Amino acid sequence: MEVLSIKEIINRIKNYDSFEAVPLDHSFHIKIREYVPFICAAIHAGGNFRDNLKDKIIHSSYERWYEEDPFTDTFITSMPLTIVGKDSRFEYDLNRNPDNCVYEDAWGKQVWKKPLTKTLKKESLTKHANFYKVIDALIESIEELHKGCIVFDMHSYNYVRHNKELPVFNIGSENIDNDRYGKIIKKWFDELKNIPLGNFESTTEINGPFQGNGYFLIHITEKFNNTLVLATEVKKIYCNELDQTDYPIVIDQLEHGFKKSIVDTSCFFVESILNLKMNKGSLLSPGIDAQLLEVDKRLYKLTKTLEVLSYVTPQNLETEKRKFLKHKGKINPQFRYKQIVEHPFEFKRKLYALPLEYVKDVTIAKLYRDVIKSYSDKIDMLSSIGTKRFFYNSLRYFGQPNETDLKHANFILNCPNSSSKSKKIPIDQVKTIFENEIKNYGFKADVEITNHLTAEIMVLNYKKKVLLKKGTFLSEDSVKALVHHEIGVHMVTTMNAIDQPLNIFKLGFPTNTYTQEGIAVLTEYLSGHLTIHRLKELALRVVAIDMMINGLDFKQVYHELINSYYLNHESAFILCTRIFRGGGFTKDHLYLKGFIHILKYYKEGNSLDYLLTGKNSIEYLEVYKEMTSRDLAKKPKYITSILSNPKKSSPEVEYIISGLIN
Repeated sequence: MEVLSIKEIINRIKNYDSFEAVPLDHSFHIKIREYVPFICAAIHAGGNFRDNLKDKIIHSSYERWYEEDPFTDTFITSMPLTIVGKDSRFEYDLNRNPDNCVYEDAWGKQVWKKPLTKTLKKESLTKHANFYKVIDALIESIEELHKGCIVFDMHSYNYVRHNKELPVFNIGSENIDNDRYGKIIKKWFDELKNIPLGNFESTTEINGPFQGNGYFLIHITEKFNNTLVLATEVKKIYCNELDQTDYPIVIDQLEHGFKKSIVDTSCFFVESILNLKMNKGSLLSPGIDAQLLEVDKRLYKLTKTLEVLSYVTPQNLETEKRKFLKHKGKINPQFRYKQIVEHPFEFKRKLYALPLEYVKDVTIAKLYRDVIKSYSDKIDMLSSIGTKRFFYNSLRYFGQPNETDLKHANFILNCPNSSSKSKKIPIDQVKTIFENEIKNYGFKADVEITNHLTAEIMVLNYKKKVLLKKGTFLSEDSVKALVHHEIGVHMVTTMNAIDQPLNIFKLGFPTNTYTQEGIAVLTEYLSGHLTIHRLKELALRVVAIDMMINGLDFKQVYHELINSYYLNHESAFILCTRIFRGGGFTKDHLYLKGFIHILKYYKEGNSLDYLLTGKNSIEYLEVYKEMTSRDLAKKPKYITSILSNPKKSSPEVEYIISGLIN
């Protein structure tokens, strides 16, 4: 933050410099990250009151706050070009002309104990004049660059004292050219009324309680022929007018809502009034600032080695399997697990101490909050491994199969088995096939054979390593499918994440299991080697998890899988281990669910590229698109090869798939 003279600020603007500054008297704050064709202003957001006036005013600080517009600056924080009034309107009102900007009385009450001297008044008038010098220079530069400009003039208003229904948003349009800008006003109206506000209905009016008669709008409209000012009032539903209590959730909703509404309306203005083509990302600040980079680095350092699968894999798996099978499944196995090193409370304290308040873009800040919350939930899981609490923590994190999931699973399980048989390949040969596929992609990753695995294959993202279970024989079909699953998706997204400028793509976004496993199973299908046996394996995970949720223990589910679903003893044990590890691990129901969702998305002609940039979740797809357009993320360096060369599956598999997506 720089402190500059008014002349220096204006020179910076004329030179189209990017900067963030306050003037020498700290009367306003200006931020210009990019010279976009829209300006966001919150001229009444401040409450500063200079010292030589404090003993002269009658109004208390609360009475001044009551008539000011707190948090209107927060609503526009994410925007690349903002100007915010820092002084109280009781010193001088930027929304009144110079002759009337210093109050004598306000809202029916005398302001000063005695009339101000000319010297005191002049100091306030100078601040008012300087603000408008900067505004004029700014709009002049924007009009010169873009041939036009839209200004979002943000205010708020009190409503408790009014005993009638008032809109959440009010647009004042009496003093603007409605014939010329009518469609922009309508667009802004539609955007505002669709802002989701939880318990509040997002009502909007044009020229309801306020008609747009403020000096800020009138001054700009009269002086500049190609600038539209949208004077917008927000009902103070985000705070308690009577005791100054803030409602942070509502403030957050408004900040999110205004970001989208301002960008969408600005884009519409640019296209329909200025006849220019601009994508929405170019209307926001590009690049990664130092504060975001620091938060990202600290988050990654804290969490980079925290891979849930490496903790929930039993350390005594083979010993317990032999005992369990020897006793014919009569006694539940007693698994031991790797322990987390750091105390959970201390770990979570460090997570929540990360300074997200310095991440000024509301969308990006929320993304980091969500990831932090996700890792906090993971810590709850890992700290409860081997106890009943692990099961409930897993349910909270991964969820459970719903009625539709069970319907899909049972549909698959009721389909006849395929008669085709595929030859078995030893794990040493599988290792060679996987290593060759890694070479084909051109990145470096290790493939290692180990005893300590629940599944046949597992990818360790942090170590860039694929683990294969020793002694396993896999069918040729499954190897041809799984090489795309493990290398073409899990390792590809690992390598793409490493290539990203922000570490957050390596860590895994909330619900990324659903998306990543969905894409991975999709590639098995697109390889032409997805089998009915594999589909039934995924379906059985759903059914087995449902059994566990309904109270069956390890041995009971094991015998049910053998007696009702005809699994062999080895396969039944491995499946039960997958779902009971840790104390009850519900992750595996997401494979089938995610596959069906991603398959539908793919069949609609959508690209999966944005979902391959890291350990991404389809829930945040629009965020990834925005981040890429703003150079906060790169397009993926590696693309899953089978996506460009898909194969047909067997008629039996195609029949089952059609039943899942129709």
